[in-house]
Amino acid sequence: MKLNAIKEQLGLRLLTADASLEGDVSGAYTSDLLSDVIANSKEDQLWITLQTHQNIAAVAKLKDLAGVIIVNNREPEEETLRKANDEGITVFQTPDSAFVISGRLYRALNPGG
Repeated sequence: MKLNAIKEQLGLRLLTADASLEGDVSGAYTSDLLSDVIANSKEDQLWITLQTHQNIAAVAKLKDLAGVIIVNNREPEEETLRKANDEGITVFQTPDSAFVISGRLYRALNPGG
């Protein structure tokens, strides 16, 4: 599924200006520990987290993630969005909790499952 379809279906707010929404999403990984995401996330997954500091952009770039969803309407630092834009990382925001958005995203990516 494309990032744009996920954005529309889940009502996500796009926070990065230069983000391409044409990328494919293969799944998702939910964690707030950077080391856990580095160790266990997979390329083209969306990362669901409450973290808002600039290291989320670095980890997303390192792992070639499809993007980041920041939960609970948390506001990322200005430097985070600047770094994400520089690195071509798509960052979304949602009022949903990590639990709720994980379930909604799972249903979107696995409509029959």
